[in-house]
Parts: sequence; structure tokens; C-alpha cells
Amino acid sequence: MRVGCCAYSYRQYLGSYRDPKDPKAGTMTLESFMQRCSDMDLDGVELTAYYFASTDDAYLNGLKALACKLGLHISGAAVGNNFCQADPAERAKQVADVKKWTDVAYKLGAPCLRVFAGPAPQGQTDETCMDWVVQCLKECADHAAPKGVILALENHGGITTRAEQVLSLIQSVGSEWVRVNLDTGNYRTDPYREIAQTVPYAAMAHVKTETRTPDGKKEPLDYTKIIETLKQAGFRGYLDIEYEAAEDPMTAVPRFAKELLRLTGRS
Repeated sequence: MRVGCCAYSYRQYLGSYRDPKDPKAGTMTLESFMQRCSDMDLDGVELTAYYFASTDDAYLNGLKALACKLGLHISGAAVGNNFCQADPAERAKQVADVKKWTDVAYKLGAPCLRVFAGPAPQGQTDETCMDWVVQCLKECADHAAPKGVILALENHGGITTRAEQVLSLIQSVGSEWVRVNLDTGNYRTDPYREIAQTVPYAAMAHVKTETRTPDGKKEPLDYTKIIETLKQAGFRGYLDIEYEAAEDPMTAVPRFAKELLRLTGRS
């Protein structure tokens, strides 16, 4: 297993470019984030769509060149989509956005693009929404396959709250180009069992320091147990830190990174 970090971990410092009409620069850039990850002796970075100052080829090529210089892999890109849109035209917009970021991942040389399913809107059943998501993922997979980019569906609440829902979606799509981004902090009911259920389908993983119980209580995650589960399942992909706890990531992420590097035998 390799250890990396998601740009999202430093979201309060990175500029936000989600609205191209209202870009907001931050005190960090993707470039300085990558330098920070290299300084922590990490193996790679996941670059989140929200923080790209541009998607022009020159900018993307600059990120690739910097990754090479710093000895980092770009382990993946990530997009914030929602396929659970009742309006077919809105779903089509979401599909187009995922295709756009699939192309970005391809240009970056990233093997994976993290995608979401979404929450069921009011008045719609989970079953109906799952049908929408399956069709969207199939269309996106047809676009991703020729580029060699795996779409990694995250367990991210909504209709992917439980492992059984995630696996049903993956199996219904039936494509080797649609797998799972296993988020260790997003299973709330029986996390260790559901992590074990999901990991055979995982292309990559987001690792959080804590999860929440169904009643909202925060609980630290046991990474000795989690990494042993991943090893037993033969998982050899990236553990990308996605830090969401209260402590400042400037201090918390390096400490968590050191723990993961130790547990995976990297230090």
C-alpha cells in the first residue's frame, strides 16, 4: 500500500474555483500542497477539482512536471458530482462534468477519478435514484474506458450510505472501469464490517482519522485493524488522507501521515 493525501484535507487554505465566475485564491495552491506532501515523504496526491486554477493543458502539464520533480504520483483526481437529479437535463450536466474531469485525470496521468452518486431528492425513492446512477455511471464508463481512467465511486452518504448499496451499484453497472473509492470514515453503522465488505471492489481509499456513530458521536478509527483488513483482502492501492477533524491540518495531517507510513511499513 502507498500513502498519499487529498487536496481536500487543506480546503480552508486552498483557493476555491468551483464557480468560475467567482474564483477565490487561497493561501495555498495545488503546487504548494504538493510540495507539502513531498516534505511529509508521501507517495502521492489526489487533486480535487475545486482547487484547480485552470484546466488548460499548460496548467495540467505544469502539475505533472512538478509531481515528477517532487517524486510524487498523482494517484487520482476527484469531482463533486450528483447523479441523483430528478431532471434528466440536470443529470446530463452532471455526466458531462464527470466526463470533463475524466479527461483531466487522463491528461494528468491519474489512474482514477473519484465520483459520487448523491442523495435521493424529496419525493424520490432510493431504488429510482439507483437506476439513474447506474445509467449515468455506464455512460461515464464508456467515456473513461478508452482513456484508461477508473471511476471510483465513493461511499458518501445518500444512496451509498451502506456497503450493500455501494456493492449493488457496482454490480449493476458491471464495468471493470467502475470500482469503489473506499472512504473509511463514511460508514457509520458497522464500519469495520462494511469496510471489509467493500475493499474487494476498491480501486483506492480515502482514510479519515475518525467516524461518527449513528447518534452523531465522533469515534477515532483503529488503523491497525483497518490496515490488517485491507492486507487480508489483498488491497495494494493508495491510502489517501482525507482529513476532516477539528484540529488544524497543518499539524494533524503530518502526524497522521507518520502513523500510516509506520503501519504500512514505509518508515
